[in-house]
Amino acid sequence: AYITIIEGCDKFCAYCVVPYTRGKERSRTSDSVLAAARRSSDGGYTEIQLLGQNVSSYRDPAGKRTFAELLAAVGQVPGIRRVRFTTSHPRDFTPDIVAVLDAVPTLCDHVHLPVQSGSSRVLEAMLREYTREQYLERIGWLKAARRPLSLTTDVIIGFPGETEADFAETLS
Repeated sequence: AYITIIEGCDKFCAYCVVPYTRGKERSRTSDSVLAAARRSSDGGYTEIQLLGQNVSSYRDPAGKRTFAELLAAVGQVPGIRRVRFTTSHPRDFTPDIVAVLDAVPTLCDHVHLPVQSGSSRVLEAMLREYTREQYLERIGWLKAARRPLSLTTDVIIGFPGETEADFAETLS
């Protein structure tokens, strides 16, 4: 079952239309997400994918749960065997997300974390709001997890002004 937990985006990356077409970020309450997860389980679903342009930007309007706490709660819904989420934004990806991936066995051992470029200079031109070093820090958190976590990403090649040196940083 697919459950949208957040819509829109506040990031305004240079190449993206989402903030203009879907508007500002709007999160559902964690109670409504958990109710949807329980209904899905009651309906026979055993896997849930939490969706949003930037799921790690999730902010419970009721102030009850962080994104990591919501992940854990969905992973503990009776009958649910697997929980995935997509897509995270590196700026809002925090160590507590990795900790909950380690702690809750129903959470899949996968994170999709778009890098877009390995060059801080290009990331700045893209208005991505993080640096190469900050992205690598997040990869370090994933590598330090007790269980092996897989990582997928998105890369933009040929961004205006990208040099061969910038591309080499992305390859590295």
